[in-house]
Amino acid sequence: MKKLNVLSRISECGVVAVVRADSKEEAIKISEACVEGGIQGIEVTFTVQGADEVIKELVSIYGENHDVVIGAGTVLDATTARIAILAGAQFVVSPAFDADTAKLCNLYQIPYMPGCMTITEMKHALEAGVDIVKLFPGNAFGPDFVTAVKAPLPHVNIMPTGGVNLDNVDRWIKNGCVAVGVGGNLVAPAKQGNYDKITENAKQYVQKVQEARGNY
Repeated sequence: MKKLNVLSRISECGVVAVVRADSKEEAIKISEACVEGGIQGIEVTFTVQGADEVIKELVSIYGENHDVVIGAGTVLDATTARIAILAGAQFVVSPAFDADTAKLCNLYQIPYMPGCMTITEMKHALEAGVDIVKLFPGNAFGPDFVTAVKAPLPHVNIMPTGGVNLDNVDRWIKNGCVAVGVGGNLVAPAKQGNYDKITENAKQYVQKVQEARGNY
């Protein structure tokens, strides 16, 4: 049930914030600003120094029963996935599919979202029990690619990351994506210490996703 709950939170909100930062403190501030803007999925990438400590702190802030789910990103192998899960990560995201990571996440009933670029990669991911496929890098394809994939694989849940912005997020959703992953243009104001702008960006992304679904 916990796994279903995490997947439901991500799909209902429709936006996962991809948090890259130069320090643990910055990562936590970015995450809090995104949550304040209504984003319920926070992906702390393992390119952040001390990413496991950031995950641990965010889980302690938002707790098990909160609407927010905290996950780990840029997880390249099963060892890193285990470190993330022990820190409290509720989902695991990779830039590429890794069979050992899929097995580990299945064992602990943690949703695994690997990056895939082709129908063949998506097929392998689905066979390994993946619930959401991360289309990465999304800017290499565009929203129309999702429509093409959905013809032979109508059951695949796709979350594009890379190439998602406020101008095209509605097209990604309307073309059948279960959620979108947003990093750069969402969290960029952190470089100027402007966390209020991140909150504002987050609100716009959530609103545009809900509008695309006809919820506004």
